[in-house]
Amino acid sequence: MIEAYSREWWRATLALCLGSFTVFINLYAPQPLLPELRHTFGISTLVVGLAMSVATLTLAMSLLFFGTLSDAIGRRAIMRITLLLTGLCSLVVTLAPNFAALLIVRALQGFVLGGLPAVAIAWMGDEFDKRALMLAVGFYISANTLGGIGGRVIGGTAAHLGGWQASFLAVGILSMVCIVMFWRLLPPARHFQATPFKWRPALQSIRGHLANPVLLAAYLIGGLNFLIFINQYSYMTFRLNDSPYGLSTQWLGMIFLTYLGGTLGSALSGRVAQRLAQPTCMMMGIVILMGGTLITLANPLAVILLGLTINAFGFFFCHSMASSWVGRHATEARGSASALYLVFYYVGASLGAFYLEPFWLVGGWPGVVIASWLVLVFTLATAAWLKRRERSLSTFHSAIG
Repeated sequence: MIEAYSREWWRATLALCLGSFTVFINLYAPQPLLPELRHTFGISTLVVGLAMSVATLTLAMSLLFFGTLSDAIGRRAIMRITLLLTGLCSLVVTLAPNFAALLIVRALQGFVLGGLPAVAIAWMGDEFDKRALMLAVGFYISANTLGGIGGRVIGGTAAHLGGWQASFLAVGILSMVCIVMFWRLLPPARHFQATPFKWRPALQSIRGHLANPVLLAAYLIGGLNFLIFINQYSYMTFRLNDSPYGLSTQWLGMIFLTYLGGTLGSALSGRVAQRLAQPTCMMMGIVILMGGTLITLANPLAVILLGLTINAFGFFFCHSMASSWVGRHATEARGSASALYLVFYYVGASLGAFYLEPFWLVGGWPGVVIASWLVLVFTLATAAWLKRRERSLSTFHSAIG
């Protein structure tokens, strides 16, 4: 097994971080471009939002597929091939003659984007010892955040200089550089053991996870919170692109630096969870997200950015707790249980525009805030239910113990 801080550990960890960065710059690069794409193709805010939604939806669909496939054929090849296809898709989309063609390429790209997230941590589990795994996962998740920020900032800046095609071209070229380094750095697997795929036990495991209310509650919390959080940013780009702000794509990309609040939130969540129950931490994160959403009702740009930063802190604080809750409470097939969490997570992201659009059309940004609160009140109640259930189970075990 690869030990922490060994030369091979550094090579593998860097490779996986580069792969993660590549995935998320490609997934999120179009988000600051939405106002420009809307004007260029003469389409509605709902339709242009599909540039994000179709990719997150097909990514969600691919997670269980690639995760299961990797158990049978290995993980390294899946990561290498899907990353290469991801970069090629960003280069191909620059040739799209219309928005429909752009959506087709984005749907294909979303599917192959799922290859690395579906198997990266499983690869680490195969090859790293326990300490090396824990340390590498921390770097890997940080690369997720940096990729999300980098894709939007790079995409927005390139579009400001050369139009929306320049954004995809810049991301595609950067992706190819990262992919070459990934191919060279990631070592061959030495401890992988193939497991023949059997669809019936796999489906039974998935049904079992969905029938488990403790897991389903966490799935709903993660998916619905992400539905609100990620799509708030999309509608915020429309708000800040219009008067009185009139921000260009370059500056719209910069607003995603508020994601750094999420980096802090996820880092602190583990420490807080050592003192408080995980459902309590989830509730704290949701309440913070609700508060940040209210702050964005203010008009000064600096206050809006403060609200978005608070939102990011609260969302990722809760997300870290909900995802780890699944790993802790899945009694069997933990891999598919965690994959299902990501399915709910990205399906939520893909459906958010359809939910928020009517509120945006009727009430503008205040309408989006109302819609957000309606969902967040539900996820807060769900987290409170988890807290009561955990407390009752703890009381029961104490009584019989």
